[in-house]
This record gives sequence, C-alpha cells and structure tokens, in this order.
Amino acid sequence: MTEFEQLHPSLQYHVVNTLGWSTLRPTQLAAIAPIHAGVHCLLLAPTAGGKTEAAAIPILSRMLKESWSATSVLYICPIKALLNNLEHRLTHYAGLVGRTVEVWHGDVSQSRKKKVLKEAPDILLTTPESIEAMLISVRVDRPTWFGNLRAVVVDELHAFAADDRGWHMRSVLQRLEHYLPQPLQRIGLSATVSNPQELLEWFAPIGVRQVVGSASVSIEADVTIDHVGNLENAATVISRLHRGEKRLVFCDSRSSAEQLSSMLRAKDVRTFVSHASLSASERRQAEAAFAEEKDCVIVATSTLELGIDVGDLDRVIQIDSPSTVSSFLQRMGRTGRRTGSLRNCLFLTTNQDAFLLALGVTHLWSQAWVEATRPPDEPWPIVGQQVLVATLERGEWPASELVSLLACCFPELPVEGFKSMLDHMVQQGYLDMDEGLVRVGPETELEFGRGHYRDLLASFSGTQLLTARCGSAEVGYIDPTVLIGDEPQRLLLLAGRSWLVKEIEWGKKIVWLEPAKEGGKARWMGSARSLSREVCQGIRAALVGGVPTAVHLSQRGKIELAALQEELALSPDARLMSRAEGSVMRTWTFEGTKQNRTYARVAANGGKSVRFDALSVQAPAAVLLDSDSNVQINGEELKVFAEGIKFAACVASDLMHKTIVSRMFVRCTNLSSES
Repeated sequence: MTEFEQLHPSLQYHVVNTLGWSTLRPTQLAAIAPIHAGVHCLLLAPTAGGKTEAAAIPILSRMLKESWSATSVLYICPIKALLNNLEHRLTHYAGLVGRTVEVWHGDVSQSRKKKVLKEAPDILLTTPESIEAMLISVRVDRPTWFGNLRAVVVDELHAFAADDRGWHMRSVLQRLEHYLPQPLQRIGLSATVSNPQELLEWFAPIGVRQVVGSASVSIEADVTIDHVGNLENAATVISRLHRGEKRLVFCDSRSSAEQLSSMLRAKDVRTFVSHASLSASERRQAEAAFAEEKDCVIVATSTLELGIDVGDLDRVIQIDSPSTVSSFLQRMGRTGRRTGSLRNCLFLTTNQDAFLLALGVTHLWSQAWVEATRPPDEPWPIVGQQVLVATLERGEWPASELVSLLACCFPELPVEGFKSMLDHMVQQGYLDMDEGLVRVGPETELEFGRGHYRDLLASFSGTQLLTARCGSAEVGYIDPTVLIGDEPQRLLLLAGRSWLVKEIEWGKKIVWLEPAKEGGKARWMGSARSLSREVCQGIRAALVGGVPTAVHLSQRGKIELAALQEELALSPDARLMSRAEGSVMRTWTFEGTKQNRTYARVAANGGKSVRFDALSVQAPAAVLLDSDSNVQINGEELKVFAEGIKFAACVASDLMHKTIVSRMFVRCTNLSSES
C-alpha cells in the first residue's frame, strides 16, 4: 500500500477529483503514516511548502477512520490574521468530507462564540490565550467541551518557542489533558530551524516523536542591499521600482510602517498597511488586498512574515533589516511561488546600523546557516501565571496537586522551585492556603481581577492602548504615553492616514479623531533589539571579506561598505579591534548584545563606567573585559531588571534572579582591550 493509499477513501477521492492534485508533496506523503499512528510530529517544509495540508489531510483521514466526534482537533496559531487566513482553506478541506471548522479569538463576536459552544465544530482554530480564557470561564463546560480532543496542531511552532509564549502554550496543552482519557497527539509545523529534534522534544516531552520533512536553507534567490539613508528616500525608491507589481514591504516598527505608508500614498502609490494596532475592520481591508490586489504596496510589520497567504506576490522589500536569519527567510519566502519565479528581497537601509545588520544576516544566509530555536531559560514568571490560572480553573484544590501539575507542565524545572513559588505567592497574597488547600488570594483579585482576569490570559505585556475612533468607525489603537503633554494641536498617523486629535476620554479609553490633510506623526513606543553573537560575527566577516557572491550590493551600498571598511580597518586575524575615542577605549568585539552586556556588567562591578552595544564595549582605557564569573544582581537592581517582565511579582527573588541572569548574561572566557 502506498502512502497515499493509507488515507481514508473519501480523502483520496477528493484530493484527486475535487482538488485536482495528481499527487501530494513529499512532506505531505511522509506525514500520513506517523499522524495515523498517533505519533507526535514536527512537520518541516520551506515557506509555502504545504505544511498546513501535510497536517490537515492525515488528521481528517484519522478523524474519519476512527469516527472522532465533537471538537476533536485544536489548530493553534500565533496571530489572529493567520487564523482568519486559514479558516477558508481548512473549512474547504473539512467540508469535502462532511466536517466543520470554526475560528475563536479576540475579534470573534460573542454571538458567534455562543453558537460555537452550542454547535461544536470538529476543528477549532484558536490561540493559546483564547484557550486560556475558555479554561477559566464559568460559561464553558470544560469536561464536555474539551473531553473529545484527540490532536492539536501548532502552526509556526518556532515563533511560539522563541519566547515565553511557547512555555504558556505548552502548559495550556498539558492542562487540557486533565479532561482527556488519553494524551493529545501534538503536531507542530515549522519552517527552517537548525535544531528540529530538540524543538520537537521540547514541544512533546513524553511519547513517541518523529521529525517529518526537511527545511534546508536555499541560497537560490535575488538578494540586493541598497543603502538609501532615510525613510523618505526609501519611499521614493519603492514608488519608482516595480510599478504594476504587488510588493510587500516589511518594517520593524509600527511607527516606520505608518510613516512609509503615508509617504507612499503622497506619491500616488496604492498602499495598504498592516500591523497589530489597527482595528479589526482596517486589518480585514488589508487582508483582502493580499489576495485581490495586483498593482499595490502592502506595508507591514513582522506579523506578516508568518504563514499568511498574500496571494500572487511579486516582490519583498525590507526596510532596514530583521535581526535574525530565520525572519529574513520567512519574509523572503513570501515570494517565488510561481513556477519559474525566483525568491527575492531588496533591503533598503536607512542608517548605518541597519546596513551592518543586513550585511550580517545575508552573510549567514549565504552560508546556508539559520538559528536554532530555543525557549528562554528559567521561565519562572510563566510558572507564576500558570499557578494563578490553574487555580482559577480548579477553584480550591490541594497544593500537592498544583505542584504535581507544574512538574508535568515544566519538567525542565526543579520541584523545589515550585514549592518555593507557592510559599512566596501565599506570603504576597496572590494565593490563600488553608490546611493544604490553595485558592486565589486578594492580591490576585486586586491586580488581575478586572475584565474577567483578562490580564492573566497572556504571557506577554501589552501597553494599555486607547481606542481611536472617527465618528462611528474604529480606526485603531494608540499608546497613551504619546498623548501626554500640552500640544495645542496634536496630529497623528494611523492606518496610513493623518488625523487630528479632537478629544481624549481617559475614563473610557477613547481618542476621538477627525481626518487631517497632512502633518501627522507616527508615535509608538519601541524597544531596542538584541543581536546574537552569530549575526555580529557575520557582520565582522562581511566587513573583513566583503559580501558573498549570493548578495548584490547597489552602488550606494558599495560606497557605504568601503567607507566602513576604511574607518574600522579590521584585521582578518585579530579577534578584537580597539581604539581610543577621547578618554574612552572602544573595543569592537562583535560578540553580540548578551555577551557585551556581561562584559559591561562585570566591569561596572569593579567600579568602571562601561557602555556597550551588540558590536562593541566602551570603557576606560586598558580595562580588562572579563565575564568568566557569576553575575550578581542586588535587590534594588533586581526590581529594575524585573520591571518589564510580566508576573515578576509572583516570583521569589532567588528564582527571579535566575531568570534575569540566564536571559541577559553569559559566561565566557576573558577578553582584553589592551592594545
């Protein structure tokens, strides 16, 4: 029996006769046997390589063969736009064999959610945060609703696993198994990662596992770096190049996306903008353009680098540079889908740092290198979150059961740490404990009780945004910090258009706008990115040896590279390059943000004033750059470092210290800046 013949006969029929496919792709065929057997799988394929079908078709086949009933499959995605994008495709596949699909996330109306609860679909498209909301909701009959689950598909698994949201997602899956007679089959979908087996073992710690497919890095692409100097010049280049084609432009901030879209519209370029702070209606308009428009520009943030179908896309343009090879591959992978077409990416860098970053990322790509995906170490703040939501879910329950659950959710962490967490949370009032039973404490009610514990649902912190409205229309969301002050006339950019702020209702969290002709500014609070040692070493290699043959430099790019090479004069053999800049010695380490932060921290403990970035450390002359020791943080410093970490107050100080040190600092050998 061939792999294809293992599918349920109905699916075999519809694949050939309804979908019109002569065969399935290699990864899709290879996924059939392990998914039928209930094996935990990681399905790998390049962007647009058919991973969704590789999971969906065997899952539907197993559903038919084993007569699964009610909601038996969860399909989890990291962003709502991807869920919306997949809904039509999965509904079509499921409908061919008489099965149903529904979507559930924050933009879905309450009336539709009530209908879903009454008429359970076979497959539910959702997010970890929405599942969390259902687990703690008194309106959801959890044993009935979750009791028939058999499998979960997690799309873009690498995107989840790269931060604390992955720990949250995995813990939610473990808690769901409380309602099941058997463990969930876990199926992850991912594009290119260099450690697939390790990623799968993290995703499914227990059970039989199999990596299916391959996502090797291809360097067959048209990649160009052009140094344009500023965003206005970038807009001019985009407006003149590739007229008549659909172009997807990536920006790495909402602010630059808004500014660029406004500039392009001023140049009579049909432009759509997409980022997380637009209203649902604005996002739907942009998402429709992905499939329907031809001669246009779509300006987007990183949300569109995930597997959203942007239709027949011609070009990808990158303003400045992403900080990882993985992101670059995802973005460039939006192109080259037509037969005979080549993947492409044009970098338009607006400053020197971005130009250097583009050099480093493309140098690593030219060597067919890509990052490993590893979850952040010491996820104690997420443990704190899970203590609270699991207690809300269960009500009053034995502390011993809570510790046992945490040991299943976080097998990488010591049981003693869980007991320490519970003691701390009782002391701080987040939990009440009586005769070995725990319940939610008054501090949890005070800090997180608003809006049915909405702030507890997500592992990440989001600014409390204000809703921007024009008449009856919702335009998007605005960071309140940009509205503080006494400007007589405040103009903003949102959804690519200029607006005049007419009134701010702080109590209702509403900003009333009216259209303005011009002059709006994009105002968003951003944060600096951390660069890996590998990317920084890629920058060094490009500065020493020039760009590889796989990368094309524009004339402006060649001039900028030559100027940097002359300025730095790096020796091919020397690991470091130091030079005096006034009273300070700047040492170019090319060791990355985390390593240089560690050097600076240890030197500062010795009474030295040290500054750092990803590429260099600036310190008094002849200071020894030493990080071959344990970094220690005192109590006051711990509070400062912990300010940006959600649920940090739930974590005992010794565990919080572990979290911060492991994520921000490293141990390594000595470096000396004496030269």
